[in-house]
Amino acid sequence: MTPWERADLSLRLLAVDPGGLGGLWLRARSGPVRERFVAALAALPLPRRKIHPQIADEQLFGGVDLSATLGAGKVVWQEGVLSRPCAVVLPMAERCPPGLAARLGAVLDAHDGHTLIALDEGAEPEEALPEALTDRLALHVDLDGVALAGTAAIEPGSVRVGNPLRALPAAPDAALADLTAVAVRLGIASLRAPLFALRAARAHAALSGRETVATEDLSAAVELVLAPRATRMPAAEDDEPDAPEPPPPPEQQPDEGERGEESEQELRLPEEILLEAAAAALPRDLLEKLAAGRAPRVAAGASGSGAGRKGNRRGRPLPPRPGRLDGQSRVDLISTLRAAAPWQPVRRKSAATDQRLHVRQGDIRTKRYQEQSDRLLIFVVDASGSAAMTRLAEAKGAVELLLGEAYARRDHVALVAFRGEGAEVLLPPTRSLVQTKRRLAALPGGGGTPLAAGLSAAMDLARAAQGRGMTPTLALITDGRANIALDGTANRGQAGEDATRLARAIRAQAIPGLVIDMSPRPQRPLEALAAEMGAPYLALPRADASRLSKAVSATLDA
Repeated sequence: MTPWERADLSLRLLAVDPGGLGGLWLRARSGPVRERFVAALAALPLPRRKIHPQIADEQLFGGVDLSATLGAGKVVWQEGVLSRPCAVVLPMAERCPPGLAARLGAVLDAHDGHTLIALDEGAEPEEALPEALTDRLALHVDLDGVALAGTAAIEPGSVRVGNPLRALPAAPDAALADLTAVAVRLGIASLRAPLFALRAARAHAALSGRETVATEDLSAAVELVLAPRATRMPAAEDDEPDAPEPPPPPEQQPDEGERGEESEQELRLPEEILLEAAAAALPRDLLEKLAAGRAPRVAAGASGSGAGRKGNRRGRPLPPRPGRLDGQSRVDLISTLRAAAPWQPVRRKSAATDQRLHVRQGDIRTKRYQEQSDRLLIFVVDASGSAAMTRLAEAKGAVELLLGEAYARRDHVALVAFRGEGAEVLLPPTRSLVQTKRRLAALPGGGGTPLAAGLSAAMDLARAAQGRGMTPTLALITDGRANIALDGTANRGQAGEDATRLARAIRAQAIPGLVIDMSPRPQRPLEALAAEMGAPYLALPRADASRLSKAVSATLDA
């Protein structure tokens, strides 16, 4: 299926079972293609309600109508967006704060008939829908790069809406086991994914007018639900050197029919067929993304932007919180009046004065804001003799490409090189691209590999940056052959122990990082070092500077 055909089918499935599928995640830039799809949302059997990422809880769940309460002299309550089942449309979903994502996730978990349409307009890899929502939306559609000529208008009347009073078609017992096995092969850790896939298969069977789930329904569910969630290629398990070769799939034997089990065999799809359906829907650039590992964030600031800092003066507004009149915090007048309004009748009766408005200390609500700190990328480059003979030239080229991306995002960069008997901070945190490239080009190669000294210098630089309010991230590029201890002696065993101790210290300081193995063959000790550091490990043999840069950038932005 083409991307537009997947989008069309996803909308039809959502119209059949909006509450059971949770909703749809649409990733597309604003334009005529997205507007054509959004216009077709009128086919959903639920009223549509649009919200924004900074919506208040009173608007979402309901609360006191302040103006009506003050005018009537009694508490007047108003309904919220989620007071009744509806199709919630969330534009700019990539900017959804964690608090709103948690609230919407709780609503979807309640299975009270709501469905969510998340419109993701993110242009950069780090701009994406929060995981709390992506895990609860069964259908993922990506229309980036789709031309208007490759689409067709979706008429609302052409979308077949299922009968809500009629149960979905039944599925064989083996279907969920097959979908779970495929999810494991695709590297999907969520338990909701195979359950959503089974639900989508049943909706597809209902859409096709079948009484039971067939092979076509399972294949469509794998393509629409599991394939967009894939984190590795299906053949990744077969590439492990120590893993035994899996036996070939058993062929159907003649005696199966003699035992009267032909119907069960027909309903059970071979795992390879489901994997082929998933592979057909994998994005073209998945290999580049999978090369970067897509590792989870290990600390605040491991994403493509700096860590968020809360305050009461500037930044993006946050929901107000109870506070005090301390002369420093800014009072949110509207929220304060809304908190005080329900108590006015009681307070007027108990008060000895004719005062119309009674505000107590517990009613005070203060304003809060969140601002993003600057991010610092610390490149820790191995310039030893072993690295110089292998991948130092590619590492320099990759760092230069990464520096250009960091400059475009207005990040600070720093450069630490280790060779001989110690490490040196060649460039302190700066935004000067020309100066950084000049220092990098002049970096010589040769000597021992004081890996521990490089980690120590990088950790000190990162701690100093944290003290100045920045969010540091380490990118270690080395071949892992540490042979110089922290005291400068040539002792391979002590060098490994020192590097491990410093890696644990970096993890204890909650400094996110990335370890790139640039040796011709992956080094197990370096992979163990990355685990001690709590950082993703990338083994990138036979990669030029461009591919190395793309893999590193994808992992840092994951």
